[in-house]
Amino acid sequence: MDDDKPITEQAMETITTAVDATKDAAITAVKKVKKAAKRVAKKVSPKKAKKASKKKAAKKAPKKTAKKSTKKAAKKTASKKAAKKAAKSKKKAKKAKR
Repeated sequence: MDDDKPITEQAMETITTAVDATKDAAITAVKKVKKAAKRVAKKVSPKKAKKASKKKAAKKAPKKTAKKSTKKAAKKTASKKAAKKAAKSKKKAKKAKR
C-alpha cells in the first residue's frame, strides 16, 4: 500500500481490483459451464430423439396395420363386386343372344 494516498483511496482501489478479478472469474466460469452444457446436450439429445422416434413408431404401427387391413378388405370387396358384375353381364349377353 502506498503511504502517499489516503486510506479510502487505497481501499477503493483494492475493492475495484477485487471486483474486476471476480467478474473475470465469473465470466470464464460461465463460459466453461456453457461449453460443458453444450457437450452434454450433444451426447444426450440423440438418445432422447431415438427414444421419441421409437415411441412414435410404436404408436404409428397399429395405425399402419389398420390402414393396410382396411385397404386389403376394400380390394377384396371391390374384386368380388367386379366378378359379380362380370357374371351378370355375361348372363345378360347370353339372354340377349337368345
